[in-house]
Amino acid sequence: MSSFGPSQEASLSDYLAAERTLLARVRTGLALMGFGFVVARFGLFLQQLASIQHSPTEYSSGLSIWFGTVLIAAGVIVSLGSGGHHVRSVRSMQQGRYHSSRSVLPAAAIATFLGLVGIAMAVYLLAVRTSTNSHSHAREEIMNAGPAENGIVSVASNRSVDETVKKLTAILKSKGVNLFVVVDHSGEAEKVGMKMRPTKLLIFGSPKAGTPLMLAAPSIAIDLPLKILVWEDPQGKAWLSYNSPEFLARRHGLPHELVQNIAVVGPLAAAAGQ
Repeated sequence: MSSFGPSQEASLSDYLAAERTLLARVRTGLALMGFGFVVARFGLFLQQLASIQHSPTEYSSGLSIWFGTVLIAAGVIVSLGSGGHHVRSVRSMQQGRYHSSRSVLPAAAIATFLGLVGIAMAVYLLAVRTSTNSHSHAREEIMNAGPAENGIVSVASNRSVDETVKKLTAILKSKGVNLFVVVDHSGEAEKVGMKMRPTKLLIFGSPKAGTPLMLAAPSIAIDLPLKILVWEDPQGKAWLSYNSPEFLARRHGLPHELVQNIAVVGPLAAAAGQ
């Protein structure tokens, strides 16, 4: 922008330059406020994600709200300051006494502020990711550790749900085990307009192995034929879950020598997951 003395009048280019400066600063203010809103909502997004994934980890939205609020406040200050500066500039030009200061301090201050906020947010995101990974590994270790109190054992699969089901079906066929039915829970949910992660239940068994069990403990018929549930977790990983043979033996009071009739479910699940 040009400078002129008391006897000079501002030209049209001076007014247009002042408007361009105003618009540039307003855009900066709007960008800060918009980015601040996104940052402020980030903590709430993490909380909702944890809720969807049924994660035991509670994410606090406090830091993200503070970051977002500071950015929004900075945007408001920049916008208001820009408006005030523009009014003063126009009045000075109308009075023929405007001198452009061309100070680099405001721009340098905003750049430094954004750099510091960016560093703080990077540290925050790294901390969140580390926490998420640690809880994810802990969850996987717990699921692979053995049967839970409810007797369910879960093993990870290296394949997708459909590929795991296909491999398990082939293994059952090769061993001469009857596959009675595959219940596609997610497919049935889709038919009624509901969304569900891939979830399929395979029900299989052999009368030769199951009949002695029911003769010894008729109540085990509730848990026979054997079942393996193939399902996908929120991270897209497939799992195979089944009732622990030891748990079923305790539940129904099976003779120790007959537990081997249902112990095959563990090796089947492990082989299907490879």
